[in-house]
Amino acid sequence: MRRVKLHNPFKSRIIDEELIREHLALERTKLANERTLLSYIRASLYLLLGGLALIQLKAYDDTVKWIGYSSLVVSVIFITIGISRYLVLLRKLNKLLRTDKRRPENND
Repeated sequence: MRRVKLHNPFKSRIIDEELIREHLALERTKLANERTLLSYIRASLYLLLGGLALIQLKAYDDTVKWIGYSSLVVSVIFITIGISRYLVLLRKLNKLLRTDKRRPENND
């Protein structure tokens, strides 16, 4: 097993390369989860603004207003799905981290 020495200006310590890989993989997953949540929020805001713009058009008939209202409903659905997916994955990651901390280490 190869050990890697991390250079920290405050404290120097030796950490397993395997643990570093696992930690970095979990951090990448967390960042991807946050990025996905931000994408859901962005799409929801676009639908919200588009729906409000369509509702305020007065030169067209009621069909355009109904499209605007449906856009508002889809916007709320998008933000709900995005937040729920974010929370589910966050709970899974936290559960995975808790089980990793309890795992006994091999001193081979």
